[in-house]
Amino acid sequence: MSTHLHKYNYPLVLLLVLLFSACKVSYRFNDASIDPRYKTIKLGFIENKARYINPQLSPKLNDKLQQKITNQTKLTRVNNDDADYVITGAITTYDGTQTVGVSGRQASTNRLTVSINIQLRKNIDNETKDFVVSRSFDYSANLAFNTAEAQLLDEVVRNMVDEIFNRIFSDW
Repeated sequence: MSTHLHKYNYPLVLLLVLLFSACKVSYRFNDASIDPRYKTIKLGFIENKARYINPQLSPKLNDKLQQKITNQTKLTRVNNDDADYVITGAITTYDGTQTVGVSGRQASTNRLTVSINIQLRKNIDNETKDFVVSRSFDYSANLAFNTAEAQLLDEVVRNMVDEIFNRIFSDW
């Protein structure tokens, strides 16, 4: 009887193996997909050129982006413009004045919007790509803006770095 059960379980086991294999592929979007010809990267300082400047944003953003590239790729960081990848950019929007929620005729939710223009140059393929990463972060209108931005800073940096990294190396 046990032989009979194994014969019928084989398709089920095969199906499960295929499903788990497919799941592994679905996680691939978090992995860096880098042409093996590319070995070096120059990460230029992403300046804050927004109308309102949070003095902590640019240094933290640059530091976290450098850490992510170092930890999740095999690229070597260099300081010359003939690196295989050259990344530059600027924070162009940092605006926390938008009201997005009203309750009882009073603002209940405000929104911080952050946009970063990125320029990516791939020297091996002689290709340049410009793109904008933009995200919004909601916070309680009961909070003063400086309190809200202090609470949101780590989330802003993490989200923006993840999106920049994915756009560059996962080609989303």
